[in-house]
Amino acid sequence: MDPGPLTRARPPLVNAVWGAVLAQGAPGGLWVLDAVRCARSGESLAARLAAEVPVYAYVSVSTTLAFASFGWLLGRRAERLRELARTDPLTGLLNRRACEERLEEEAARRERYGLPLSVILVDVDGLKALNDQHGHRCGDAALRHVASALRSGSRQTDIAARWGGDEFVVLAPATSGPEGVELAERIRAASALLSSPPVTVSIGVATFDPTRRAAAARGLMFEADRALYEAKRLGRNRVVAV
Repeated sequence: MDPGPLTRARPPLVNAVWGAVLAQGAPGGLWVLDAVRCARSGESLAARLAAEVPVYAYVSVSTTLAFASFGWLLGRRAERLRELARTDPLTGLLNRRACEERLEEEAARRERYGLPLSVILVDVDGLKALNDQHGHRCGDAALRHVASALRSGSRQTDIAARWGGDEFVVLAPATSGPEGVELAERIRAASALLSSPPVTVSIGVATFDPTRRAAAARGLMFEADRALYEAKRLGRNRVVAV
């Protein structure tokens, strides 16, 4: 599944390169000091530099390694923090905030290129009863099972997220209504297969019409929610499309 860009910030490797570039200020500063000393004493700067080649090499290599390593570590830490800010801690999927960002991006992209976009809203059936009867640990396990079903049933280009509580979302770019229903049925089947006892889900599917404006992205979620409500009303453990 496509997790999307975490942020526009520099990756660790770029930070490391910038650190290596900044590190060159150390030998540069040493050269300035030598130039000033030589100007005051009348000593030849070229001769002094030739005599201090090992010093310059040590300062350049050591500071480059230190700054590059520090830049890499800072980049990795920032990348991890960004990932945590966009990830649901229980399931490892994108969280709602990240999903809303991707929904706006995908709706705008599909409108621009005239391609469909399907939204699949998944609700775990009877999660409250499961929590009440067997405890929240069992309910959390059910949520993780459904998240696994989303991963196994989705394609590489699909975007899966936990919408909140017992609801999940899959954004399916370039996916028509019938294709969205087929994808939803795979997810529904995988949910029952991957858990014991079987966990059923109700699913609503809505497809973005390329002739509509990108601002209709939130309306698409409303339509998917309406389809999900109908699936619940009809007895749960089914897929309904609008």
